[in-house]
Amino acid sequence: MPDEVNSGRSAASAAAGAAIGAAASSPSRFWTGDYYNEGHAHEDVFDKLKEECGVFGVFNIPHASSLTYYGLHALQHRGEESCGICTADGGRFHYHRGMGLVKEVFDREKLDSLTGDRAIGHVRYSTSGSSHIGNAQPLVFKYRGGDLAVCTNGNLVNEPVLRRELEEQGSIFQTTSDTEVIAHLIARSPKELVEAVKDAFARLIGGYAFLIMTKDCLIAACDPNGFRPLVMGRLGEGYVFASETCALETVGAEYVRDVEPGEILVLDKDGLREERYAPLERRAVCAMEYIYFARPDSDINQINLHSARKRMGQRLALESFVDADVVTGVPDSSISAAIGYAEQTGIPYELGLIKNKYTGRTFIQPSQELRERGVKMKLSAVRKVVEGKRVVMIDDSIVRGTTSLRIVNLLREAGAVEVHVRITSPPFMNPCFYGIDTPNPADLIASTKTVEEIRKAIHADSLYFLSKQGLLEAIGGHENEKNRGLCLSCFDNDYPTQVKFELAKATSCSCD
Repeated sequence: MPDEVNSGRSAASAAAGAAIGAAASSPSRFWTGDYYNEGHAHEDVFDKLKEECGVFGVFNIPHASSLTYYGLHALQHRGEESCGICTADGGRFHYHRGMGLVKEVFDREKLDSLTGDRAIGHVRYSTSGSSHIGNAQPLVFKYRGGDLAVCTNGNLVNEPVLRRELEEQGSIFQTTSDTEVIAHLIARSPKELVEAVKDAFARLIGGYAFLIMTKDCLIAACDPNGFRPLVMGRLGEGYVFASETCALETVGAEYVRDVEPGEILVLDKDGLREERYAPLERRAVCAMEYIYFARPDSDINQINLHSARKRMGQRLALESFVDADVVTGVPDSSISAAIGYAEQTGIPYELGLIKNKYTGRTFIQPSQELRERGVKMKLSAVRKVVEGKRVVMIDDSIVRGTTSLRIVNLLREAGAVEVHVRITSPPFMNPCFYGIDTPNPADLIASTKTVEEIRKAIHADSLYFLSKQGLLEAIGGHENEKNRGLCLSCFDNDYPTQVKFELAKATSCSCD
């Protein structure tokens, strides 16, 4: 059952053209613990990349907890393992955190107990196995200025260095989360809150979007490169912050703008203050947000994700046309691209693959045979659509290669005579240090195999990855900036920040 926390103190590269890691031989797994998605980031039947979390904030709006509940529900795709909400009512904090989906952790009684007109909330995936309530966010602390609540989306690359330094100075950490580092940096500063926050952010290296709340104010900020998205909206006389614009739409807020890299927004009794704690460095929005993570009805930097993904599919068709009978996309993130590929080629788009969204939400432990059939429980090929057909299968990425192998085999078992795989991103061959849960670099199939070797490994008749230039042109963005303002380090090994990566946690994030 979901857990509640009542204590406020609980708080590389390979040659261009290579393609991703060997298919794992271990059995597929769905049910991995006492609650849905425990350890999901490492034991999913599909080896998809995981976005670690989403954040949502409310300021000066009655019943802030209910609004945050709906906002987090809209961001559920960004983190399905734990969630939490902290509200401020006058001088008091109220909060609840638990393991599981938003609808499982919160009910009307719990939301009614979270009184106040301001709130911050969080949805989370775990990464390196730390699947427990202590790391669920928002993290809540007490310090000389009172209560402090913090939640973030992203990863602090230099967290190990900062943590060691703080521990040597006497700090005692309550969690294994990077997010706690920011609280210690703030608490140790002799300056007033906003200046302390600025000084703390100035010491961080990595990709992050923070929401920080005290009894008096709410602070929103993004890293100097803008790796992780954060948007601001208006609702009546109040403000709303969210990782994606789809959450603003859900609660009826009007989009105002994206929070800029290196910017800090402070909301208090005097209204909104817009300040900077760092100059804009190299703009580097995570390309995987456009390719895969964000919902298709969201906009990032005013670029609609559905439209961008359609353009990726169209560009794939221009770069890698193959004569076929039907085009199908792997649900859900690749549907838009599949439609674009079909429109460009004139090959009919069909629902050749259907995703069952309700498998896994059970405590029953299935037999070993059912574990091994897990992929069919989660994804089905529509036999009458693909039988006897030459199929173009569109997907967003290949990580280890296990998912692509399973899906190609599904289509062949359903009678497809040819399966041509088209990927809407370049080969994913480098680890991410900015908030994506990537496996060990040795497990990335593109870091050890060529495209032809990957094709053979996944049993495809042909395989093509979208070119880097094709991806950039499909997304659009800032034409005069490097990589159009995108981070493509997982594809090209060009990391926007300078850091000793051997000290970084490449398989973790600030939520972990």
